[in-house]
Amino acid sequence: MKIEILGGGCDKCATLYKAAQQAAAELGLDAEFAKVEDFAEIMKYGVMTTPALVVDGKVKVAGKVPGKEEIKALLK
Repeated sequence: MKIEILGGGCDKCATLYKAAQQAAAELGLDAEFAKVEDFAEIMKYGVMTTPALVVDGKVKVAGKVPGKEEIKALLK
């Protein structure tokens, strides 16, 4: 599973990255994590507001930081 966090490196992006890592670890998932900070790359996903959570190439959440339990539900 590939999990990407899209954003310019703001505090919300860092919070989402940490929460996604914790959620994946608690679920016992083998996940590869990446931060995407290049806005040209972010635009390829059609994301207009960051941070965004992308799982295996599909945007799951954009423009907010979901809680860990919500992230877990999105990763299942």
